[in-house]
Amino acid sequence: MTHNPTTETLAALIQPPVQGAEAAVASPHETRRYRTIWISDAHLGWRASQADRLLDFLKRHDADHWYLVGDMVDGWMLKRTWHWPQSHNDIVQKLLRKVRKGARVDYIPGNHDEFLRDFIGHQFGGVTLLRDALHTTADGRKLWVLHGDEFDSIVHYAPWLAFLGNNGYDAMILLGRQLNRLRRGLGRPDWSLSAYVKQRVKNIIKFVTDYEQALAREARKRGADGVICGHIHKAEIREFEGIAYYNTGDWVESCTALVEHFDGRLEIIRWQGAAAPATLPSV
Repeated sequence: MTHNPTTETLAALIQPPVQGAEAAVASPHETRRYRTIWISDAHLGWRASQADRLLDFLKRHDADHWYLVGDMVDGWMLKRTWHWPQSHNDIVQKLLRKVRKGARVDYIPGNHDEFLRDFIGHQFGGVTLLRDALHTTADGRKLWVLHGDEFDSIVHYAPWLAFLGNNGYDAMILLGRQLNRLRRGLGRPDWSLSAYVKQRVKNIIKFVTDYEQALAREARKRGADGVICGHIHKAEIREFEGIAYYNTGDWVESCTALVEHFDGRLEIIRWQGAAAPATLPSV
């Protein structure tokens, strides 16, 4: 299966901070355990990937069940320029180590790691590759899990626009990081150029809303109580006419994961390393 170089397209430009966040109280060195953890869009192989933060998150969090919800590896970027530092390899090894310790790890490939879709149903190192999944929470809800690129109309119907979106996003991330180096040198806090742009482009906001609603409608058709996805790099918990919508976010900018507590509650964690993470409570 081959696509033109695309990505989260217009939606890749919409990564505002998680709203309504609360501070989680925990020791920086505490290992937290959950029933389930979903992560996606690490884009290992891309220089913009915040692999160090993801590796730190994996070291400090455990779960009975892990879902890797696509674009964990960025095959498109690796085709353009090979970039695979030790930290990217360490993430792979850390996930395999969790399997050896008894955790279940399911991998649902996305559009950037679509080469893995040829191996759906197989296991590698104990990691099972799935097209999608139906997850049952501890409190009995059925949640449909997929990457979500299938519902990205820009990817499917305007690949040239998707290509522009991908490259523009790439350039904006790199420019933003240069600006923040200057800001830190002046003793000023980091500022997100991409978040600033994203929150001001109405067409992008409409695209994301349409995307979220389309997934919620499909989840309803499938008899699910909600949907969990990645792809558009926008961590979110919403509800559409009784259907819960969860987006895991990404590990390029937001550094977010979706977690399920042992009572079935779901929340988004924005990982900030040693600092206490921000969380977004479940609907």
